[in-house]
Amino acid sequence: MKIAIHPFKNGFSDSWLEVLKKRNTNYKIVDCYSSNIIEQLNDCTHLIWQWTQADPVAMMMAYDLTKALEQKGIKVFPSSNNSWHFDDKVAQKYLLEAIDAQSVKSYVFYNKDTAKIWASSCSYPKVFKLKGGASSNNVKLAKDKKQAIRLINKAFGKGFTRVNRLDLFNERIRKFKLTPSHKTLLGLAKGVARLFVPTDLEKTLGKDRGYAYFQEFIPNNDSDIRVIIIGEKAFGIKRMVRKNDFRASGSGLISYNINDIPNECIKIAFDLSEKLNTDCLCYDFVYQENTPKLIEISYGFAPIAYIGVKGYWNKNLIFTYEQKPLADYILLDILNCND
Repeated sequence: MKIAIHPFKNGFSDSWLEVLKKRNTNYKIVDCYSSNIIEQLNDCTHLIWQWTQADPVAMMMAYDLTKALEQKGIKVFPSSNNSWHFDDKVAQKYLLEAIDAQSVKSYVFYNKDTAKIWASSCSYPKVFKLKGGASSNNVKLAKDKKQAIRLINKAFGKGFTRVNRLDLFNERIRKFKLTPSHKTLLGLAKGVARLFVPTDLEKTLGKDRGYAYFQEFIPNNDSDIRVIIIGEKAFGIKRMVRKNDFRASGSGLISYNINDIPNECIKIAFDLSEKLNTDCLCYDFVYQENTPKLIEISYGFAPIAYIGVKGYWNKNLIFTYEQKPLADYILLDILNCND
């Protein structure tokens, strides 16, 4: 066994490298963006690489590389089963419907007139989303037909930038008010500059246009439940919505109380991970009439948000208290280790 690792600053690889060194596991550092990456991996059995939606190059090529390496017999994390629908809410809609998962009803349109006919006959509010975007970026509430039609016209007109810079700036202000510090003040200053400078993601991937995606709005939820399945372990957090808002993802308002995580959400997540044959997948739930409904799924997450996780559930819903980086569990599962 030889592990290839593509480092990602402040991501999973920080923990991975520590574990690999501590266990004296044979590994090498590789550059997945290099033209000769296949050659670099000729003596490797595994490639582990946390790529994110903030990396425009990875969003262009990571899945293609994954499929090619799997054909070569190299085990990749994230696998193609984990990653083909990553940061693509429309792909997730198709997948969740195909496997009959209990998910929030969603609608996608590729024709402006069809979308407008739907918008003229449906109830409101509805949630408008772009395919990509983390931490609730690119998520808007269409409160009535007029707002929905405006979004549809833009979706089939000039389109939407991949990053809503104004929303990101407002989010920086909100988090600065929550925890004013030198770090967030610096972030606020950077946010001002970012208002006028397009991100690499915007410049590389261009605008989203030619489709319109909506989800049902599920009222009376002050939070969502995130369950992460890594191998045969489940981890959970409860994310509170922002003040005077309906969005929980990226709020930074997190409960790590294990009693806040319903057993039924854990069971559903275990069942779906087995059905989808995934190594690591996050499931985001809200409740509709006392029934958990999936909003989105994702293989990736920000490690810092899970420092307070107290342990994990097994498939029998028995909880074990143990605190270490979730990335460690991913690597140990890849290595087929139980410690």
